Amino acid sequence: MSSKTLRTGFSLVLLAMTLAGCANYSGLNTEGVSLEAKNLKAGQSLSGVTLSPAAWPKSDWWKSLGDPQLDGLIREALHDSPDMQIADARAHQASAAAYAADAARMPTVDASAGVTRSRLARDQDPTGQGDTYSTLRNIGASFNYNFDLWGGQRDAWEAALGQARAAEIDQQAAQLTLSADVARAYSDLGQAHIVYDLSAEDLKRTRQMLDLSQRRLRAGIDSQYQFQQTESLEATSEANLIDAEKRLQSAKIALAVLLGKGPDRGNEIARPKVLQASAVALPSVLPAELLGRRPDLVAARWRVEAASKNIDAGKTRFYPNLNLSAAAGAQSLLGDAMFGSASRFFNVGPTISLPIFDGGRLRADLDSRDADYDLAVAQYNKSLVKALGDVSDSINQLRDIGRQITAQQHATDIAQDSYNTVVQRYGSGIGNYLDVLSIEQQLLQAQRQLANLNAEQIDLSIQLMQALGGGFTPDTLASANTSPATLSH
Repeated sequence: MSSKTLRTGFSLVLLAMTLAGCANYSGLNTEGVSLEAKNLKAGQSLSGVTLSPAAWPKSDWWKSLGDPQLDGLIREALHDSPDMQIADARAHQASAAAYAADAARMPTVDASAGVTRSRLARDQDPTGQGDTYSTLRNIGASFNYNFDLWGGQRDAWEAALGQARAAEIDQQAAQLTLSADVARAYSDLGQAHIVYDLSAEDLKRTRQMLDLSQRRLRAGIDSQYQFQQTESLEATSEANLIDAEKRLQSAKIALAVLLGKGPDRGNEIARPKVLQASAVALPSVLPAELLGRRPDLVAARWRVEAASKNIDAGKTRFYPNLNLSAAAGAQSLLGDAMFGSASRFFNVGPTISLPIFDGGRLRADLDSRDADYDLAVAQYNKSLVKALGDVSDSINQLRDIGRQITAQQHATDIAQDSYNTVVQRYGSGIGNYLDVLSIEQQLLQAQRQLANLNAEQIDLSIQLMQALGGGFTPDTLASANTSPATLSH
């Protein structure tokens, strides 16, 4: 057998061993399965709720609350809040990453030119004199291109683009969250004013009772003990008023922080009007269109799509790759022809690479990308379940709170009438002190409960607007003009 035949056989065996030992991704798969909104049952929880095709919130949904000052405060917050600055910066980061991924797909061309003046030492000089000077001139250009044979670079760019779109939608989600937080803080400020008024009215009543008790004490009708009880009640009412004032100031500061301003900004805000809760209604296409109306859900879908593209890009790293590099130019000493044939040079270097053995690095990287996809799907599923839960919880609480308010208003009116009657009798010297004390406490409790229910209704109305997406629609975005692909891989 000739040596040539032996070399050929050995080459074939080596090639077979090489191919058999190539890195591969067999056995690596994703496990995440996205939930379908239509499979999440919510019919019983939402039964009896008015359905309307026009029930989706508008982008300026807070105007329905009926206070123009709130509109200005939300616009101020959206412009000045650090939360929005953070969301904008993150969107900028993601956009820059997508731009870099797109640039990585392009060839690179570099040019260089230089002049080097040198003096040789004696041991460097071939003549042994050590007094030789030279001037080296060079000019050249280089080219490099990585052929995207399997589309891996395009997949990486599309993954980065998906993340950029998700970050852009996160901006919309941040705007929705901030506007809802400002509206709720504004409602809390109004509630704090109401509680302060109730505490001030309670202190006024207890001082009237103290005056009556003092007159009855002088007339010998009441005892010193009863008078002291009234004094104690007045002191308690005064402490409650101080606490209400403290809570009012805290509400002003909380709103100022959301606006991105110092605490003094809260003192400049006029007392809120009595806000009007939105009517209880749901879109007739819920929950199907909720997927495109909530920015957190849309962003989660884009992240699933980006994770899917990352997997595709990771798989292409197991395949052969072709790279082409080239350089050309001229290099000469001073005095020689710069562009003469002796000074010109060039080189061209096509390179084919194939991963054979890497200790499992590529498989580990792909396995990590599979896990990222599963995580993205799980986070999407969580967002979807939470979205439907938010809507159902808000709508169910709003559905019954109106009746609570009606009943509590009736109880408050009765307590007010009872208090007026018992105080009149007490002032005439025929009433019972314990009756006055009991009815006064009932009235205060009824008034505060009514105020709390009204505030809760406003808060739930705001939460419902937020749960329904706050008027978000994907077509309002500059770059997200396409929808995420189906959530499967």
